[in-house]
Amino acid sequence: MWRWLLIIVVIFFGWRHCSTAEISYAAPDKVIDQAPQQSEVSGLQPISFDKYAIQPVAEFALEARVLAREDYWLGREADLSPTDLVLGWGEMADPQVVKQINIRQSGRWYFWQVDSFPIPRRSIETQSANMHLIPANDEVARTLKQISPGQLITLQGYLVNVNADDGWRWRSSLSREDIGANACELIYVKQLKIIS
Repeated sequence: MWRWLLIIVVIFFGWRHCSTAEISYAAPDKVIDQAPQQSEVSGLQPISFDKYAIQPVAEFALEARVLAREDYWLGREADLSPTDLVLGWGEMADPQVVKQINIRQSGRWYFWQVDSFPIPRRSIETQSANMHLIPANDEVARTLKQISPGQLITLQGYLVNVNADDGWRWRSSLSREDIGANACELIYVKQLKIIS
């Protein structure tokens, strides 16, 4: 029985990661010129979340197109953030651009690949990001479960750093200009809306 269960799991994940299902882009002509908005905060008390302390470090808001999503069930990060979204704004919210970029997620990372650049490399790097989302309430969690690639969303909350009593830490990037390790935003999401 365990052998069959393992085979089914392997087939499912193989299909999921190799599927070439066409993304349906909502409001394909909508332009999102504004980059995510960030402003520093100080003096806010940590937010208790199970066995973690979530420290807000900046207010954060954006309107963006969802380019990819990945759900997680294992690990400490999944206790806090069950879903990562790759979000795009500016040229990276344009379906005609995004269709020319192979985007995927794995292990809390965002990867992209092109045959030829539809826009400059730096525009891809600075107008898209992998964001780890911590739902602040049940309504946000329900909305997050409904989000699909191609949709347009708005969100508001805080960029945060997380600490556990045993010394474990998870830190948010505070810049849209960085790439590579530690470049993802860790967001405590207070409001989340699908706008398309």
